[in-house]
Amino acid sequence: MDKQRLCIERELMSNSAQIIWDLISTDSGLARWVADSVTQDGEQLTFVWGELWSHHEVRKGTIVEKIKNEYIKISWDDEDGPDNFFELRMDKSHITNDYVLTITDFAWEDEVDSLKTIWNDNLARLRNSSGI
Repeated sequence: MDKQRLCIERELMSNSAQIIWDLISTDSGLARWVADSVTQDGEQLTFVWGELWSHHEVRKGTIVEKIKNEYIKISWDDEDGPDNFFELRMDKSHITNDYVLTITDFAWEDEVDSLKTIWNDNLARLRNSSGI
């Protein structure tokens, strides 16, 4: 059984490519909204949720594709298969001139709702921390 593809689009209140790109492609940007801490060593990213001194989760991912001001694709090191990644893509809206963030991720059928909730919470953190 394959994982289900999840695609979430959110219009951001920003028409600055540099601001959006920094938020989706740098460890400091990702730490503002995806995880409590993100560190980068070359193409390797370490995501930490929770406090290191108490219960926490650590996952490592590798940047497998990146085109500046377009998208970044990160595969999880602890998973195999064609659906072991998530992608953050930025596209300019021709109507509002703001950027639209498209998140593509994958989950098992019984985890799709949880993953949607996680990404929606992440997007709320993005709006709260950056105003976009």
